[in-house]
Amino acid sequence: MNWISNYMKPKINSIFSRRETPDNLWSKCTECGTMLFHRELTENMNVCTNCNHHMHISPRDRVTALFDGGIFTEFDAKEPVTDPLKFKDQKRYTDRIKAAQRKTGEDDAMLLAEGEMGRTKVVVAAQDFGFMGGSMGMAVGNAIIAACEQAVKRKCPLILFSAAGGARMQEGILSLMQMPRTTVALQMLKEANLPFIVVLTHPTTGGVTASYAMLGDVHIAEPNALIGFAGARVIEQTIREKLPEGFQRAEYLLDHGMLDRVTHRKDMREELITIVRLLMKQTPAIKGDLPAPNPAEQKATAKDAKA
Repeated sequence: MNWISNYMKPKINSIFSRRETPDNLWSKCTECGTMLFHRELTENMNVCTNCNHHMHISPRDRVTALFDGGIFTEFDAKEPVTDPLKFKDQKRYTDRIKAAQRKTGEDDAMLLAEGEMGRTKVVVAAQDFGFMGGSMGMAVGNAIIAACEQAVKRKCPLILFSAAGGARMQEGILSLMQMPRTTVALQMLKEANLPFIVVLTHPTTGGVTASYAMLGDVHIAEPNALIGFAGARVIEQTIREKLPEGFQRAEYLLDHGMLDRVTHRKDMREELITIVRLLMKQTPAIKGDLPAPNPAEQKATAKDAKA
């Protein structure tokens, strides 16, 4: 037995050999190129710690950070007809849906949830850009209708997080029909005097911007989010003029009266709690886990103390 080759050489090689680093430990910021450790990025809600760029975040992670204690209940919308046009391009539409479901772990591009936010009941609909570009098809239309019905049933506000590249081309005219369908559905909230708050995230474009994403009572956007209907290049070619810097970005739209707020993702929960309680004519929320005091209970306690 040669102890040098059989024992010492493998030992030395194990010490000096290069150790492979798992690919999922680091993420690269798409804006500044900084390499970000995955745990640090998750704790910062997928916002770059170097340049403050708001990266993609899944609807499930978003609503978990939004609700009190991360507790919420999902509810389903009516399931639409799968592949009504039997559409096929490079792949069959059904195969694209299955691939998107495997990638995201969701049934379609909209997650519906209800729970408490600052001890106030809310219904939340969050769009997933990772699911076929967050495209608006019949499933998304059904989800918004279900969210409106649930909000009316619970007598609470509806908060919608939009993120989409537009209508889903594989469903043709049926996807475009979701624009008037969702507009009519939102009328239910208006008739019930319930707030509809829209948070526009990067990107929100196409038919989504031309329908439910711009019909809110309050419009909030994340920093530097792309928001518009047609693409900037298409607009430039049509009007034959150079567009101003920052055109279709959240800050530009805020300056021109299209938005009410541009809010950092880490401040979004507190901002929404304040707005929701204000629109529902409730007392301001108390910082911490306790609900706002009930004025009637305060007066009763004061009377008992005097007695």
